[in-house]
Amino acid sequence: MLLTTQDAFEDWEIAETLGIVRGNTVRTRHLGKDILAGFRNLVGGEVPEYTKLIAESREQALDRMISQAAAKNADGIVGVRFTTSSIAQGAAELFVYGTAVRLRPRRPEEE
Repeated sequence: MLLTTQDAFEDWEIAETLGIVRGNTVRTRHLGKDILAGFRNLVGGEVPEYTKLIAESREQALDRMISQAAAKNADGIVGVRFTTSSIAQGAAELFVYGTAVRLRPRRPEEE
């Protein structure tokens, strides 16, 4: 499955637009990780516990979006965008969406 944040692929043309596809996940923080993050907050720097949590959430949401596109027999997804929102204290949603398309190789320009 080809993915892009752009509206098209350079080497492919869109043969058919299949519609919006999306994936999401809601994650909560873990108390133990919050305590470690609190200690790191005192000295500054990256909080790897949260970095890992976000990376895992992003991959899960992407996998869900790709599954929706595959169910539509798509070859690619254009206009991919991510967004996050707070659901409750300590819980956040990571949402990804785009447009599923069928692709065909771009023909060379005729001279």
